[in-house]
Amino acid sequence: MTRRPTHVTLASETDWPGFRHEARALLAAQVPPEAVVWHTPASAAGDLFGHAGPVGGASDAPPSGPSASAAPAHGAVSAVVPPSFLTLCATVILHNDPARFGLLYRLLWRYTQEPALRHDPLDADRIEAQHMAQSVRRDMHKMKAFVRFRTLERAPGEAPLHVAWFEPDHYIVEAVAPFFARRFTQMHWAILTPEQSVAWDGHALRFGPGGERRDAPPPDAGEALWLTYYAHIFNPARLKLAMMKKEMPVKYWRNLPEAALIGELTAGATERSGRMVDAAPTMPARRIVPLEVHHAPGSHPAIENAARDAATATGPVAALPEDPVEALAVLKAATNRCRECPIGAHATQSVFGEGPVRAALMVVGEQPGDQEDLRGRPFVGPAGQLFDRAIAQLGWPRDRLYVTNAVKHFKFELRGKRRIHKTPGQREAAACLHWLDSEIAQVRPRALVALGATAARALLGEPVAVTKVRGQWHTRADGLRVLVTLHPSALLRADRADLADAEAAYRDWLADLAQAAQVVAEPPADPR
Repeated sequence: MTRRPTHVTLASETDWPGFRHEARALLAAQVPPEAVVWHTPASAAGDLFGHAGPVGGASDAPPSGPSASAAPAHGAVSAVVPPSFLTLCATVILHNDPARFGLLYRLLWRYTQEPALRHDPLDADRIEAQHMAQSVRRDMHKMKAFVRFRTLERAPGEAPLHVAWFEPDHYIVEAVAPFFARRFTQMHWAILTPEQSVAWDGHALRFGPGGERRDAPPPDAGEALWLTYYAHIFNPARLKLAMMKKEMPVKYWRNLPEAALIGELTAGATERSGRMVDAAPTMPARRIVPLEVHHAPGSHPAIENAARDAATATGPVAALPEDPVEALAVLKAATNRCRECPIGAHATQSVFGEGPVRAALMVVGEQPGDQEDLRGRPFVGPAGQLFDRAIAQLGWPRDRLYVTNAVKHFKFELRGKRRIHKTPGQREAAACLHWLDSEIAQVRPRALVALGATAARALLGEPVAVTKVRGQWHTRADGLRVLVTLHPSALLRADRADLADAEAAYRDWLADLAQAAQVVAEPPADPR
């Protein structure tokens, strides 16, 4: 007797939890792959009269056999699959091929019937699934690289909305959206695609129906500025058109503003290269401007000698002015030339602390990030913005805090053109410790906050398990109290897919910081 097909309709095109549930039930009921027809709401609507009987989670099973939702039959096989298969499934589900569900269930079925399958890298089904996963990952990478936002001004008092249009090949919007939420945490943005839209209001992701290209805003002034910049940085001597088209396929060009310039720039590349070769050589600009220390008339006379020493210092400054403000200025100048560890040679500049002398509370982070390195100020990048949000909620004016880092230069590794943060090693943090001690000596805070393990170790002189002692006060050998908690970057690195967990982590971190509220509330001491 021919078995009637079992029709299964999933909740959406990317219903991975639903697929897992139904596949387990089908496997437990011993329904073979060839007897299962998979649907999504869209495909079911399009195939309304393609089969008899209702469409739903595991229906249309033969009267004499178990349905996909039925309890497992006696002796039913339970699949034990490698973890990599689950990862593969979660990625392949995002592919646009309607046959993907059937392929994955067939692989699951075969894992239970053919134990040797997991050791066969040349199996046709496995290769097809891996090609699908690779195509999805490539599409996700292209979305991250080729989304271009345009700004829409809104009502007075409302943050501007940044809108982008993108045409992915697969169902990747929900998978990629958390990346943009982490990357552009402080922006309000929306990404429109033909199948689905996503918006971020600074707190939560919201998904909606797809749109059309005309729904995206027209070019703006910022785009004209970007095109001017792109035209000026275009290097004809490094042009490899075939490689460029491989990394930036032509199908994406219609959504990239700079694509309009590519034809003109490539056509004149040979001529521009010739002019570059014929041009006279130029002296390269220094990466760090030679040190100049300015001070008000009548300041402490030792500052001139100390500044001169600071200009060539590679270690602690021997003599400092008595005035703490002038002393901090000299220390800041000296850190710019510090080469006690290799980090300083590669950073743009040092990033010294900032805030009032005699601040009641000194906040110490790990090291500057990319934005801090470029701007020369602490806590101005994404982690700094999260820190500003937290202290604003706590009612702490930032100008009453002294904010600094345990390490004064940005440690990074290059990935393409991006500078990726690297945690300083113990030797590097130890080499920088005397700068931090000098800051503490000049600021004379009543208490300290250590953000992260590097800062906690520098302040307490021993390794600290931050997650175990967070929110607790500790006492240094000199009597200063230190409150230990997470660095804000740890919250930014957390998976934004579960927003409830992310918000809970933020609230816990806020509660840690609140332990120092009484210190912040104390009136500032006399700076003399």
